[in-house]
Amino acid sequence: MNVFITGAAGGLGRALANECGSRGYNMFLTDINEAGLFRIKQGLERQFNVTVTTKACDLTNPHSVDKMLAVLDTHGIRFDMVLNVAGCDFEGGFLERDREKLVKIVLLNNAATLRITHALLKRRRQGRPFSIVFVSSLASMFPMPLKATYAASKRFLLEFATALRQELRKDDVNVLTLCPAGMVTTEETLCGIKAQGFWGNVTTAPLEDVARRTIDCALAGKGVYTPGLMSRLLSFLGKFVPRSFVAAVVYRRWHHAQRKWMRADIIRS
Repeated sequence: MNVFITGAAGGLGRALANECGSRGYNMFLTDINEAGLFRIKQGLERQFNVTVTTKACDLTNPHSVDKMLAVLDTHGIRFDMVLNVAGCDFEGGFLERDREKLVKIVLLNNAATLRITHALLKRRRQGRPFSIVFVSSLASMFPMPLKATYAASKRFLLEFATALRQELRKDDVNVLTLCPAGMVTTEETLCGIKAQGFWGNVTTAPLEDVARRTIDCALAGKGVYTPGLMSRLLSFLGKFVPRSFVAAVVYRRWHHAQRKWMRADIIRS
């Protein structure tokens, strides 16, 4: 199996690459972090004896993406699965964030993901099933004051994936949407989880478990995977509670959590 992974140099992308390596899959990894890609390539090839190709790429830049795609076409590389992991967020209220950082959330989470998905669908191995994984978020299930742009960008991925899944079913293409809550991917996310207290702890899932079950769900033809019993319960309840009420509750929770989070950042710096 040949797998293409974006955002592969760290966090969930790295965990998914390790999971694919343990299954004997060959991989093409991309990330903006070239040094991180080199390190994970060495580790995967040494540990799992698989073929790993890497190419640093800024997925928000069409010219950078075209250069990466040219590498695929030069070597005739075709794929069985694409894992769209690359994404970003910038904490804080809408007016507190730099305008271009807000735009970058949409450029990476949405525009870049569409760009890669469209390109890889045209570079899939013919005559074989093909799997697409979109990394959305539990945040896609709710209106999220103080994370409005991020949550909306992840909602877009959920809605797009649901529609694309139906559209491509006849072509033997499965589309899975991963909707995790908290995952310890960086020191910053760990601080954010701690700042949320009880709810942060009960909705956090281990990276390795999420990676393993994501691949299992994709291969099994599932449409949505939300890690963790509590996250699935919140997702279910969110369908029946008025969205204006949810927004008010979320605002009170995040307003308190982000103040603790930002204060901790100031103290550390």
